[in-house]
Order: sequence, then C-alpha cells, then structure tokens
Amino acid sequence: MRFDIITLFPNMFNIIKGEGVVARAIKKSYLSVHIWQLRDFSNNKYKNIDDKPYGGGGGMVMQVKPIRDCIHKIKQLSPKTKIIYLSPQGQLLKHKLTKELSMFGAITLLCGRYEGVDERIINHDIDMEISIGDYIISGGELAAMVLIDTVSRQIPNVLGNINSLNDSFTNNLLDYPNYTRPRIIDNQKVPEVLLSGHQANINIWRIEQSIKKTKKKRKDLLKK
Repeated sequence: MRFDIITLFPNMFNIIKGEGVVARAIKKSYLSVHIWQLRDFSNNKYKNIDDKPYGGGGGMVMQVKPIRDCIHKIKQLSPKTKIIYLSPQGQLLKHKLTKELSMFGAITLLCGRYEGVDERIINHDIDMEISIGDYIISGGELAAMVLIDTVSRQIPNVLGNINSLNDSFTNNLLDYPNYTRPRIIDNQKVPEVLLSGHQANINIWRIEQSIKKTKKKRKDLLKK
C-alpha cells in the first residue's frame, strides 16, 4: 500500500517512518510512505502557500494552486490514489472505516494548517474528509500519523501475528484483560483459567470478559 502525505512539516513524519509498526512494514515493503513539502509547489519566491480569507476573519487559508499542483503530481505517479483531507468536519475515523481504507491500494493525505484549505479544494479535489475526533489540534500531521498507523495494522502481514488484529473494537467489543509474569504481585493474582492450559476455556473466558468490560466502559458499542 502507498501513502502520500502533503504537509508543511515533513520532519514530523520521521518518527513514524523510523520507529514501530509502520517503520517495520516499510522496511519489509508492505507499504511505502512518501512525503511532499507543499511549499515546493508555491509559485512565489517566498514559498507562501496561504493568503488572507475573503470576507475577513482571523488566520490564513491554504491556497488552491499549490495543493492542486501537488495532487496532480502525485496522481501522475499513483493514478488511483484516494485523496483524503484530515479535517474536524470529516467522517469520524472508526475501526470499520480503517478496514475499508486498508483495501485501497493508495491513499493521499492532505494535512491542513492555519484556518484550513480553500473550500474549492474540498469541493473539487478531495474524495473524503476524515476526523480523528471532536477536538482541535494544530494541524493534520498528527491525525495523518494516527490514520497511517491504524490502517497499516489492517494490511496483511504487517503485524505478523494474526491474533494481534483481535484488539479493542473488533466485533464492537473492547479487548479482554491481559496479564503477564509474575503470577502474583502485591497479593494480586492472575486468573486461574489463564494458567490452565485449556485453550477452549480460555477463549470462552476472554469473550465473557470482553463483553463485561464493554458493558462497563463503552455500552454504546453494544448497540451497534
């Protein structure tokens, strides 16, 4: 899978490209991440890509031409890429959507800044707007990294262990409780069923615990 990222801050993506699940997937060629500095598509000597909003107001608005030229360049290399704008006005990123996105061969992520992008980009150049939550962050870069990480986990072979996919939100349930050594610490014991070696009983216990935890912490998931 191919990710293209349009951003004003390319260095922010060094961490996700250099550490963790995404970095390992890149190294094994399960996916690729390509960073595009939007200022490279500016047509003025100051490399500005924004301007004052018509009608007045605070902040600056990212201009159409640099973004459109960058998208055009990306589509020359990846014609079927889906253009996604990270925006608080977008569809909320949930587990089901991450699975759908993982089926695309290529995704381009537009990271907004300032007051956002010119509405003509949203109306004519964007395939989808996605939000990672009902709150405001300084730009789309952090949201893009969240999306890349969660979508990458759905790509075959990226996690290595297929059981790693059975995490919270699978089947609209939270994850079951997990324990590791030591068996007893501060008089707190690991449940006996996990020590039994009886996998069928362990699986039943885990399902029961997932349901119990979901009822306690996220009842809304059980209504879906």
